[in-house]
Amino acid sequence: MKAITHPDGLARCPWPKDDPLYVAYHDEEWGVPEYDDRALFEKLILDGFQAGLSWITILRKRDNFRKAFDGFGPEKIARYTPRKVEELMQDAGIVRNRLKIEGTVLSARAWLDIMEKGDGFSNLLWGHLDGRPKVNAFKTLKSVPAETPLSRAISKDLSSRGFKFVGPTIVYAFMQAVGMVNDHLVTCHRHEECAKLGQKKR
Repeated sequence: MKAITHPDGLARCPWPKDDPLYVAYHDEEWGVPEYDDRALFEKLILDGFQAGLSWITILRKRDNFRKAFDGFGPEKIARYTPRKVEELMQDAGIVRNRLKIEGTVLSARAWLDIMEKGDGFSNLLWGHLDGRPKVNAFKTLKSVPAETPLSRAISKDLSSRGFKFVGPTIVYAFMQAVGMVNDHLVTCHRHEECAKLGQKKR
């Protein structure tokens, strides 16, 4: 599928269709380079919860997730007890998957370890790209890969550090979302805008 021109005259990637929430996410967030350590953690966790589901499902529950997981503060999540996990399993506002919830706790601990012993989570991730987004030039949705050698390398790195639900496909979706790669179709109005954002100094 190629980019679709919407009633407002703007051409967009086809995946948000005409869902207002999805279109806003596409226009304002997806592909914008993100360098904040905590924000990157939140997005990685949410992409992990997306596994087996559609992103719009997670997007509609994102506010509930933020409330349930203490604003995705890794310092708090790392201290979650089995009782807290049980509470989350009863929360209909989120995706109630025990392995993913428990995985979030382990990932928060891995994040803290990186922040305390290394250069930080953002530097770890962006270091795989020398700090600059990779700008692709795909013309159709079919051309966009589900994973790449780079996503496999980052997946392996994160897994070795104790992160859960960070397979190569999840990691690539994450990279697209946080602007590590610019996968807006070349005819989408956001492709050039995100490319310009990526040229700015961190």
